[in-house]
Amino acid sequence: MAKRDYYDVLGLARGASPDEIKKAYRTKAKELHPDRNSDNPDAESQFKEANEAYEILKDAEKKAAYDRYGHAAFEGGMGGGGRPGAGGGQGDFASAFSDVFDDLFGDFMGGRGGGRGRAARGADLRYNLRITLEEAYSGLQKTINVPTSVACSSCSGSGAEGGAEPQTCPTCSGMGKVRAQQGFFTVERTCPTCGGLGQIIKNPCKVCSGQGRVHKDRALSVNIPAGVETGTRIRLAGEGEAGMRGGPTGDLYIFIEVTKHDLFERENINLFCRVPVSMATAALGGDIEVPTIDGGRSRVKIPAGSQSGRQMRLRSKGMPALRGGPAGDMFIELAVETPVNLTSRQKELLQEFEDLSEDNNPESKSFFSSVKHFWDSMKG
Repeated sequence: MAKRDYYDVLGLARGASPDEIKKAYRTKAKELHPDRNSDNPDAESQFKEANEAYEILKDAEKKAAYDRYGHAAFEGGMGGGGRPGAGGGQGDFASAFSDVFDDLFGDFMGGRGGGRGRAARGADLRYNLRITLEEAYSGLQKTINVPTSVACSSCSGSGAEGGAEPQTCPTCSGMGKVRAQQGFFTVERTCPTCGGLGQIIKNPCKVCSGQGRVHKDRALSVNIPAGVETGTRIRLAGEGEAGMRGGPTGDLYIFIEVTKHDLFERENINLFCRVPVSMATAALGGDIEVPTIDGGRSRVKIPAGSQSGRQMRLRSKGMPALRGGPAGDMFIELAVETPVNLTSRQKELLQEFEDLSEDNNPESKSFFSSVKHFWDSMKG
């Protein structure tokens, strides 16, 4: 039975480009793969036929020979690799399966075959930004300097002198990889000529040495919203490194660190402030003034008999919520301070007060009563 025309097998017109050939083959290979056509007894032979056609048409030299002489170009050992489809069926099948696997799963494995990486995406960048708690409260506009790679202006990012278009690599025909047959297996390696890009530049740009990008510090204005906290990540799309040879630009990620504050401690959207009060104020009660994160002041009433650790809430005096909603609260924690450096007169007054304070310290009385009971029980 006469062989079908390779172009007809793949559904192509003569003169199809390498990309069109590759695309048509992948469509056919997925459509005819035996694993997907268990009910079609002809699927495997059709699959091998499509693979045979692709093995010829993807190679620039073999394609040129086929375009001129047809199937006769590969009879009698012509074509360098043995007659397609004869004695190499298992190898062809493995090669085709590798192509299909790459097409189906390449994106999950960190990018597809080398030829598709010719315009590689630029790397994402990370910038650590330290701000104060006051800045986190109010938000701010800040200019940062980011060392990065930008598109070369001399070659417009193409990597070629004068902005010329790169050419398809003759070694891998734009695939970015070369294959070697080892028995049943087909081993793929990065093309040594183009380094996996699938293209070569005959006259590289002198400014960027063919990379299509140069290193440069960029000044960026960044909007930091109110309510950010340590660990908040802000993404600036397209502000990362420029891609290789005109590829898309990566992103810039800004990681926020809020510095420790002298007065306030933060817990999510709430603030805590430890306020020392005198023993007399705690005992008698009174008013104190406390600072708030917005720079203001709030007057707080201290109830008589307050103990250390007592908390009082100032509603909506905490941090703003990053994604909207009510602001947090501020909690005042009292720390009753014991007086030091007493004068003789102060000592006399405190001693007199102590002598008159038998019923003024209920917590101490209860504690030592429990201690006495404990010791008595131990003696028993």
